[in-house]
Amino acid sequence: MTDQLILSKYVGAFVDELSRAGVSDVVISPGSRSTPLAMVMANHPTLNTWIHVDERSAGFFALGMAKAQKKPVALLCSSGTAGANYYPAVIEAAQSKTPLIVLTADRPHELRDNGAPQAINQNQLFGDFPKWYKEVSTPDVSLIRYIRTIASRASAISLQAPCGPVHLNFPFRDPLVPDLSDSTIYQEGRANNEPWVNVPESTMMINDHDLSRYIKMLKKKKGLIVVGPHGDKRLADAVRQLAHETGFPVLVDPLSNCRNKRDPLIIESYDAVLKGESQLKLKPEVVLRFGAMPISKAYMKYIDQLENVQQIVVDETGWRDPTLTSTDMLIASPFAFCKQLLAAFAKEPKVVFDDEWQKVWKTLNETTIDVLLTAHGDEMFEGNVFRELAHLLPEASLLFVGNSMPIRDLDNFFIPQHGTPDIMGNRGANGIDGVVSTALGASVSYESTVLVIGDLSFYHDMNGLLLAKLYDLNMTIIVVNNDGGGIFSFLPQSEKEHEKHFEHLFGTPIGLNYKHTAALYGATFDRATSWEEFKMVFGESKKHKGLSIIEVPTDRNLNKTLHKDVFSMVSDVTRSILEEYKL
Repeated sequence: MTDQLILSKYVGAFVDELSRAGVSDVVISPGSRSTPLAMVMANHPTLNTWIHVDERSAGFFALGMAKAQKKPVALLCSSGTAGANYYPAVIEAAQSKTPLIVLTADRPHELRDNGAPQAINQNQLFGDFPKWYKEVSTPDVSLIRYIRTIASRASAISLQAPCGPVHLNFPFRDPLVPDLSDSTIYQEGRANNEPWVNVPESTMMINDHDLSRYIKMLKKKKGLIVVGPHGDKRLADAVRQLAHETGFPVLVDPLSNCRNKRDPLIIESYDAVLKGESQLKLKPEVVLRFGAMPISKAYMKYIDQLENVQQIVVDETGWRDPTLTSTDMLIASPFAFCKQLLAAFAKEPKVVFDDEWQKVWKTLNETTIDVLLTAHGDEMFEGNVFRELAHLLPEASLLFVGNSMPIRDLDNFFIPQHGTPDIMGNRGANGIDGVVSTALGASVSYESTVLVIGDLSFYHDMNGLLLAKLYDLNMTIIVVNNDGGGIFSFLPQSEKEHEKHFEHLFGTPIGLNYKHTAALYGATFDRATSWEEFKMVFGESKKHKGLSIIEVPTDRNLNKTLHKDVFSMVSDVTRSILEEYKL
């Protein structure tokens, strides 16, 4: 058997097994050493291949696809520094618990550590961020079962809770071009297209003894349910049922996807409410948190100062408690645990609620929302982007949100008026890199996608726009352009005594005209200087397919003043409500 046929059968078995294990999309960064995998993947009948010449952008594009599909996407590059450019996306996949199968081609062992070109040490290239690393064997037809098992295992490990990236390193010798004319290269798998190894999904649940203990704990009079960023859409209805069973108000992070229905016990304005005196006066006896810590800094301060409070964290992905205040850490599925609780409560006498505890939270929420949705409505205030989108976005769409100020403004000012779109962001490592590419990757699974992003974050990933042009992807990008790092205006380094260095080190204006960016990538471009204009150009952007860029110019200093003014108004009304309830 020729070396070429050995290579073809070995790589063909691996690629075919990826498909059988549930992988449907592969993102490829072109290169020579990865030729065997790239050609066999492109030739496979069930795999979709996406090509991007920028590895960093390609990594985030694959990450976005995996976020939306909730299954692993494969990512392939050549040897050398190509794989190093995947590092930020691998970190985000690890931190955000997103399944990703990273495949790096490599020089064979005899061409390492001796000055051969495009050869670096790729073993453990991504440190301890991947859940599993394996340098696979060089091609051999006696290893078909081995390489199929590797593919099955990689997919299964990336999906097992907590989800995350895996890394396989493939050393290849010449010849690198496979024989695609051989019809047998995808054969020798299990019958009926079964995967080589079936790995059923397993759900982590709580035993009856512990469940009984938590039922007693949750029967206290004053409690809160908190839902942080979480990808399980089933959790929303289960949490609402649990809220009405226990009488607990629910503080919901915007990335929890639990704001999809208005409900009196859903407290959307919790971040604004907790910025004032409420932190000190609204003291629960028990807090039940599902998923990661919410993005709200006000909530983190609030929970950090609570004393003698039972704090139960239910998170299947591991130990996530940055305040170090939790009393119970349950490594379990939030949805499964919620259903267990509901089933157990159904067998118990009806819980007696603390009516006043409920009423004060409801009143605070309703009054605060009125302020958040009306203050400075005509100003070019960055929070108004989300006020407008709350009326404009259809339910069957994706809203992807950049980090720094956009995600925080989403938390406070996005109160959907007719159903909630799916909401995503890169909140694993909270970076501004790769946001455009991630959103474009996620957009593949949606008919309509809107990305709201700051100007620096947009600049940081403009290379990602190439994918929209190459594949005619449909997305509207709203660039909130305050010409610099707007979030730093809210931090201590912006105070007057530091103004000498602030603009140079933190404000960092770059003065770019993004109209030229739109022309480069074949996008439509509009600049909205009023909210009437914004509604008009946004409506136009949804009438055509492809990429649309809408720039919303704002002033950093004015935006800071308006934010402070809004939250000062909230503080005044919440103080009045707390006095009314004698808290």
